[in-house]
Parts: sequence; C-alpha cells; structure tokens
Amino acid sequence: MANIKSAKKRILVNETKAARNKSIKSAVKTAIKKVDAAVVAKDKATADAALLGAISAIDKATSKGIYHKNTASRKVSRLTKAVNSIA
Repeated sequence: MANIKSAKKRILVNETKAARNKSIKSAVKTAIKKVDAAVVAKDKATADAALLGAISAIDKATSKGIYHKNTASRKVSRLTKAVNSIA
C-alpha cells in the first residue's frame, strides 16, 4: 500500500475511473448484443432501432476516451453491415 498522500489519491482516482470505464464498456456491449439478437431474428425494424442506440453508445464512449476512434469506427461499421444484410 502507498504511504505518500498523492499516491493514495491516485489509487482512489484510478479505481473511480476504472469503474466508470467498465460501466460504459458494459453498456456498449449490451447495445451491441441487442443489435446482434435482432439481426439473428431477422427483425429489420428492431435492428434499425437497436443500431441507432448502439452507435450512440459507442460514440459517447469514444468521446470520453474509452475507445479509440478507429475501434469505434470498426464496431459501427460491422454492426451497420450486419443490419444491412437483413434486407
């Protein structure tokens, strides 16, 4: 355990940030799973609605520095391609 006051603070701040990042990543994964489930069920309307939510969640995570912009772009691209394959 750290003895220096600033090191103790860093530990606390890092735990807080890690919890926030984990929560946001979990929300993105859930949104992606909703899109995938709609694609498997071949439900175009639900897939489109879920896709909008997933893209929003991914973009928010990217703006907060959780995901790199290329990672976010790749995720959005793959989801969009999957939804478009339903038609």
